Amino acid sequence: MAADTKPAASPGLRMLIDFGPLAVFFAVNSFAPGAQLERIFAATAAFMVAMGATMALSWWKTRHISPMLWISGALVLVFGGLTLYFHDQTFIQMKPTIVYAMFAIILGYGLVADKPLLQTLLQTAYPGLSAKGWRLLTINWALFFTAMAILNEVMRQMLSWDQWVTFKTWAVIPMTLVFAMLNIPMLLKHGLQLDKPEDAPIPPEG
Repeated sequence: MAADTKPAASPGLRMLIDFGPLAVFFAVNSFAPGAQLERIFAATAAFMVAMGATMALSWWKTRHISPMLWISGALVLVFGGLTLYFHDQTFIQMKPTIVYAMFAIILGYGLVADKPLLQTLLQTAYPGLSAKGWRLLTINWALFFTAMAILNEVMRQMLSWDQWVTFKTWAVIPMTLVFAMLNIPMLLKHGLQLDKPEDAPIPPEG
């Protein structure tokens, strides 16, 4: 084995890295004592710490932090810090919108410029996938991210804080997983070579 080969992350580890911080955010918001504002700040701080911990875990286990995880982690720290500094939960609620919109723009630019940016971001996550498969996957995820950015803006305007946190945890994660699964037949048709296609990683949640 080459000395610079990165250990592959197991499906369980990928799930922990992708969704662990959000689970911590939900748990602290649900069970922390105090008034709602205090729970908001406690959950936000816990979210920031959990995101940093998952980045460290990714490096420890795989000697690698994906570009998409770097982007998500940086935005969590920025928007979480703004939430705590200004005592305004709007910033942390806007963070998913910014993440989704940024990914949609990045992928959209890749399509227009004919550059495989999703392949660059996910690297060797989809072995055997053809150029056409990568392009179709890029289109699908760009549309999904656009829709999720709009949906988050609608939900944060319509829902209370606790309702929004519940939506973010118990609706967004299943929607993301279902969407990823719906792409599997297309991926297999265009050359994906995985013993368990359902274990293919997905972009991190917003």
